Amino acid sequence: MYYAGLVSEYLKNYAKTRLTYRADFWVEVLSDLLFQATNLIFIFVVFMHTPTLAGWTRDEMVFVYGYFMIPYGIFSCFFNLWNFSERYIVKGEMDRVLTRPAHSLFQVLLENVDPPSLIGSFVGALLMMVTGINLGLSIHVVDMMVMLVLVAGSVLIYFGIYTALTSISFYSDAPTGILPLVWNIQSYGRYPMTIYNRFIQVLLTWILPFAFVGIVPAAYFMEGKGMQQMALLTPLVGLITFFIGITLWNIGVKRYRGAGS
Repeated sequence: MYYAGLVSEYLKNYAKTRLTYRADFWVEVLSDLLFQATNLIFIFVVFMHTPTLAGWTRDEMVFVYGYFMIPYGIFSCFFNLWNFSERYIVKGEMDRVLTRPAHSLFQVLLENVDPPSLIGSFVGALLMMVTGINLGLSIHVVDMMVMLVLVAGSVLIYFGIYTALTSISFYSDAPTGILPLVWNIQSYGRYPMTIYNRFIQVLLTWILPFAFVGIVPAAYFMEGKGMQQMALLTPLVGLITFFIGITLWNIGVKRYRGAGS
């Protein structure tokens, strides 16, 4: 209840801030939608030149992209660590966070919450519904429950990977440049793994498991893709990645010695 109360208070403060500058809120929503639209247009352009991509049709790839948007929107809203190094390490705000009783990572996440990003999740769900109808997919109540579990696993994968990489900041007071690189790599997870060479397949499946935030779990709902059993590993991969991320964060916090002068 203590942490639930903190979530409520942080969201209230966010709402007060955004109501002061309402135009900024809608500009952020619009820019996020334009970014997602650009990625969607890219898929349509690709399929203007080929009927299938590694055996996947255009509607199937849009369905995958719709799924990809759902956990990404949730992650971007509640687990935003993008400017952690500059704000909390270089500027010393981590010292303030550590003087409070709540877990340090919990505070950092709530201070950077970004609700407009959830719009992308709703758009992704709409894309899945439309393309699912075009593909003739039958989604039952059990499938919806499985999807919630798969999405939760995908969000944990995002969280674990970026938390682990962000924890590097505790060992250096300068941006490492790793997060932008990984952020670009994550988009590869929404395309069939067979279009990549063996090294990239292993990287995206078992090292930086972004395949489990897009193509693999989305394939659970489509027949003939041969990945339904693999898709059910998504929650397990998510929990393992989450545990690694939290562990590295806690180790980094223990090594942190405060901001220098």
